[in-house]
Amino acid sequence: MSNVENFGFGTQIRKSPYFDSTVRWGAKEFSVYNHMYIPRDFGDPEQNFWNLVNDAILCDVAVERQVEIKGPDAARFVQFLTPRNLSKLAVGQCKYILITNAEGGIINDPILLRLAENHFWISLADSDVLLWAQGVAVNSNLDVTICEPDVSPLQLQGPKSGQIMQKLFGDSVSELRYYWHKELELDGIPLLISRTGWSSEFGYEIFLKDGSRGNELWEKIMVAGAPLGLKPGHTSSIRRIEGGMLSYHADADVNTNPYELGLRRLIDLDMDANFVGKDALRLIENEGIQRMQVGLNLKTAPLKGPNTTFWTLKHKDRPVGKVTSAIYSPRLKKNIALAIVATDFTKIGTNLEVEIGSEKVSATVVEKPFYDPKKKIAVAI
Repeated sequence: MSNVENFGFGTQIRKSPYFDSTVRWGAKEFSVYNHMYIPRDFGDPEQNFWNLVNDAILCDVAVERQVEIKGPDAARFVQFLTPRNLSKLAVGQCKYILITNAEGGIINDPILLRLAENHFWISLADSDVLLWAQGVAVNSNLDVTICEPDVSPLQLQGPKSGQIMQKLFGDSVSELRYYWHKELELDGIPLLISRTGWSSEFGYEIFLKDGSRGNELWEKIMVAGAPLGLKPGHTSSIRRIEGGMLSYHADADVNTNPYELGLRRLIDLDMDANFVGKDALRLIENEGIQRMQVGLNLKTAPLKGPNTTFWTLKHKDRPVGKVTSAIYSPRLKKNIALAIVATDFTKIGTNLEVEIGSEKVSATVVEKPFYDPKKKIAVAI
């Protein structure tokens, strides 16, 4: 959308609880994610990147809808949805998981939060997992209740986010470990706070549990963060590609399996518990894969923005894959990309060719993630 006063989607596209505040704080363009508006433009995306990596940004990510699963069999049911072994998932802990279909294809790559022994939230990427989970439950013979709760996350990300959180919640919030969460209040606003985020930077997600107080929460955080350089922002394509983070529908979809993305660590074929896609994933592991995700450097002038179509990758004029996400990194001073490529062409140093419109651009397979590969920044406390 080029003008926030001229939305044309109607009431079927929901506004987040923070919508009015994001407009007041300068949001100019929105896209749609999980059937909701998400701010995608607070000005120069390169400046947004530097705000993130040098100070902190506050992002409206209410589009990361929660699927709530409760009931006597909730733990068994959640395990049935994912190939990741959840037997050691503690109450108060989060895990990055995959949700797979019967063919082993990826339906979603969300964060799972365990609120109680049989109470979970699945914090979604962009796909209708609520409907999937309800459909799977119908014939599961398990006693579960599945709904979308009134929960809307914000992301507070960047090196100064810890100081801002301490101003809001006191020093004890700094004790929250990476991929753990706790329930808190801010002036009576009910929240759940987690040490997670879609940025590859140090940060927090702040889950609002009362949608009527969204604008109030946004303003309180911005006021607390202003002296520390907090800016309103949007999730940074530059930083998430630097970090090799997946964007669902771009870098993964239902026709992509975990092995192609190098995510074997999220699969446990040996656990006793069954899960959707177990037989298919075992077959894929035994037979091997024909393609694999790689990192690329693209040797051309700095890209003006992310790719909006999949670019064909060729080797000696023969198509061998596609570029799924590409961007110019002002920090690395190069064009970087994630791509899915036939396995014969995945060796580091392999030279390929990318078709960008009518231009043919040389590309080289490189290691990914492109920056901070051990995630030391995000994990640090």
